[in-house]
Amino acid sequence: MELLEKIKTNAKKFNKRIVLPEAWEERTLRAADILIAEGIAQIYLTEKRDVVMKEAARLGLKNIEKAVIIDPAGHPKKEAYADLMVELRKSKGLTKDEAMKLLDNPLYLATMMIKAGDADGEVAGANNATGDVLRPAFQFVKTLPGISVVSGAFLMIMPDKQWGDNGLMVFADCAVHPNPTARELAEIAVCTAQTTKAIAEMEPRVALLSFSTKGSAKHEMVDKVVEATRIAQEMAPQFLFDGELQADAAIVASIGSKKCPDSPIAGKANVLVFPTLETGNIAYKLVQRLANAEAVGPVLQGMAAPINDLSRGCSVSDIVNLVAITANQAAGSY
Repeated sequence: MELLEKIKTNAKKFNKRIVLPEAWEERTLRAADILIAEGIAQIYLTEKRDVVMKEAARLGLKNIEKAVIIDPAGHPKKEAYADLMVELRKSKGLTKDEAMKLLDNPLYLATMMIKAGDADGEVAGANNATGDVLRPAFQFVKTLPGISVVSGAFLMIMPDKQWGDNGLMVFADCAVHPNPTARELAEIAVCTAQTTKAIAEMEPRVALLSFSTKGSAKHEMVDKVVEATRIAQEMAPQFLFDGELQADAAIVASIGSKKCPDSPIAGKANVLVFPTLETGNIAYKLVQRLANAEAVGPVLQGMAAPINDLSRGCSVSDIVNLVAITANQAAGSY
C-alpha cells in the first residue's frame, strides 16, 4: 500500500475531529467534501452555515451537510473559551472583551476548540499566511513538554527505492526555524523521529547532518551538531541518532561503512536532520526536482496538538492529505 493511502486508511480508524477554519474557501470545501465522503476524519467548519451551504451548492458538493458547521459569532462555548484565553494570557494582560473579539476569527476559534478538548487538530493556510495560522497556536496551544521549538518535516517519497525505507525518507527542519541552537536542533531531531514513527510507521534512523563526518572538519557549526546529537540521544534513547555525518555518509552504505563503521546509522539513515533551515529547505527542493520525489508537507511538529499550515498555492489533494496526516499525528504522538 502506498504511504498516503496507508495514512488515509489509518486516519479512518482514528476518526479524529479536524477543524478547517477557512470554510468559505473553494479548495477547502472541495477537500472537506472528499474527506467526509471517504470517512477520513470528522470535519468541523467554522463559518456561518448559510455561507457554507450556499457555496457548497454552487460547487455541487453533496457531503458538506454532514460536517459540523460552527458560526464563530454564535458558538455556545465562546464565553468559556474567552475565559480560558484570559487565564492563559493573563501575564500579557488579555481582557475578556479582547478575547471575545479574537474568537470571531476562525483561526483563534479553531485553536481554542483544540485547547479545550473539543477538537483534535487543525489544518489551515490555503488563504492565510503562516504567521496568522501559527500565532494563535503559539499563544494558546504552545509546544510539547520539553520542546521549545516548532519545526517542519517533509515526507520525501522517491521513485528510486534504494533510499531510506523503500524510497521513503523524512527531512527536517525545512520550513520554520532558521538557525537552531544545539538544544533546539536536538529537539527537532527528537520530534522528527516521533513524526516518522507516528505517520510513516518507520523505525527512525536519524542522521544529524553536517559538512563533517566524525571530526573530519573543525568548526563551531560542527560542534553544534555534535552537541545536538548527544542531547537527542539523552532525550529519546528509544530512537537511533548519530552525528555529525555528511549526507553521503548518512545514506550511502559503502561510504558510511568506510567513514564510520561503528555507526548504527551511517549508510542507512531514513531521517535527515539539517543544521539550519536554509540547508534543509534547499535540500528538499533539490531532491524534489532532481530526483522527481514527492514532497509531502510540511508537517508541523513540536506543538502540543497537531496544527498544520498549508501553502496558499495548495491543491485540494494537498488539503486532503494534510488532514489525514494531522489525524495520524493526533492519534500517534500527542
